Amino acid sequence: MSTLYQAMVGVIERHITPMAGRVGQQKHIIAIRDGFLAALPFMIIGSFMLVFIFPPFSPDTQWRFARGWLDFSVRYRDRLMLPFNLSMGVMTFFISVGIGASLGKHYKLDPIMTGLLSFMAFLLVAAPYHDKQISAAYFSGQGIFTAIITAIYASEMYAWLKRRNVTIRLPKEVPTGVARSFEVLIPVVVIVATLHPLNLLVEHYTGMIIPEAIMQLLAPLVSASDSLPTMLLSVLICQILWFAGIHGALIVTGIMNPFWMTNLALNQSALAAGAPLPHIYLQGFWDHYLLIGGVGSTLPLAFLLLVSRSVHLRTIGRMGVVPSFFNINEPILFGTPIIMNPVMFLPFTLVPMINATFAWTATKLGWVSQVVQLTPWTTPAPVGASWAANWTLSPVIMCLFCMLMSAVMYYPFLKAYERTLLRKQAESQTADARVALGS
Repeated sequence: MSTLYQAMVGVIERHITPMAGRVGQQKHIIAIRDGFLAALPFMIIGSFMLVFIFPPFSPDTQWRFARGWLDFSVRYRDRLMLPFNLSMGVMTFFISVGIGASLGKHYKLDPIMTGLLSFMAFLLVAAPYHDKQISAAYFSGQGIFTAIITAIYASEMYAWLKRRNVTIRLPKEVPTGVARSFEVLIPVVVIVATLHPLNLLVEHYTGMIIPEAIMQLLAPLVSASDSLPTMLLSVLICQILWFAGIHGALIVTGIMNPFWMTNLALNQSALAAGAPLPHIYLQGFWDHYLLIGGVGSTLPLAFLLLVSRSVHLRTIGRMGVVPSFFNINEPILFGTPIIMNPVMFLPFTLVPMINATFAWTATKLGWVSQVVQLTPWTTPAPVGASWAANWTLSPVIMCLFCMLMSAVMYYPFLKAYERTLLRKQAESQTADARVALGS
């Protein structure tokens, strides 16, 4: 067992850690993550509006309060939808500006100008104008990949032109704000002169504008992103990276966020249309079934630590249980420790994967409500699970079941680790006693 563990650690140190480190520091991955983080507050508030627009009551309910709420939501639905349409409905606006601003900081460009340039690049290809109207079809989830690609292109082009001094320079006496505005003129011209003709060319030969063509190309990937194998693979990668001391969740969510947001928008559209929800594996599923208490679903483990016979483990439990309620479990991960601890590798890796399988199967069978809202990742798991599914009860039951299963799976490994610590503690006390007697 020891030889196998050492071999595994060797593979992680030689291959996985360097690769994950490079991916985690890759400028475009960081920019995409920053773009989604910038959009997050707007999307959370927009998602929250769905609670008021689509209350969790049966359409044929006779409960007076519920009946009044449902009738009110139907009567004023168009007005109630406005905050949602101007947040989740235009999420690509926030994402493109966020990505551009992040890359602008990386290249030491003006972040505001880089963000606005990225926004303009997105609108050039994703806002077709017909019959004196601009189509908003790609401002939501369907346009996320286009927003990412155009933001990266615009920012990189701006940086490339700046490095080669292809810019308009004004005398030093000109105010800084005015000088920056003129500095971005040539990048604006280049972006318009490249993206707009390209969009027209693609539309001429394929009958599709660029966002539509991108979604056609990525349709197999988007479909595959919402599958049990993909979910298990993403969880496995996250757990292995964290076990090696690398923030695997940042890497995995950075890759999965575009898929999650695209599929979330489709679920919300289906909810508004009264149609079956098409997708299961979304960020709310990841946060509230697979990361209960943080990566590794360690909230149940924190409770077990509180009653451990080991003073060290009890102390870590007291330190970590409150943060774990809000999915912050670094005290547990590094204090127990779980990171690079061979005894805890199996449960740490398998617990979220087994929870994922149970939750996926139950949702697929229709026993658990699907995610339709974006929630803050710090929301306590049972509350967040219900909130993400429009405040239904079945996700709470599923979350509590996952917590129970996590405790059952962690328990034998924790007891084995506890015995090791108690034995070492006894040996240390015996050695101290001998030293005291000898003196």
